[in-house]
Amino acid sequence: MKPNYSFGCSASKPSGCLLNPEGSRMIFFEECKNIPKPNLKIHTHLFYANHLGEPAGYKFSEKLNIDAAWEKWHELHQKGWTEVYYHYG
Repeated sequence: MKPNYSFGCSASKPSGCLLNPEGSRMIFFEECKNIPKPNLKIHTHLFYANHLGEPAGYKFSEKLNIDAAWEKWHELHQKGWTEVYYHYG
């Protein structure tokens, strides 16, 4: 059974940084630049984190469509990942 997520308006997109409950990994969500709005894509960048909750080592990136990005964001929140302020780039 597929969950029924409420993602808000079509202009809404996941963005920011999430930290896993152990503090060992963090993931950044950012809008891909230079892609037309109807084909909006979100980059995710996964990093290992140090004891201070800062990026310590790059793991991988992927490009997701908006629905897949929201599903990933929601899934991580359900697993206990929390939003943290950390500017990527």
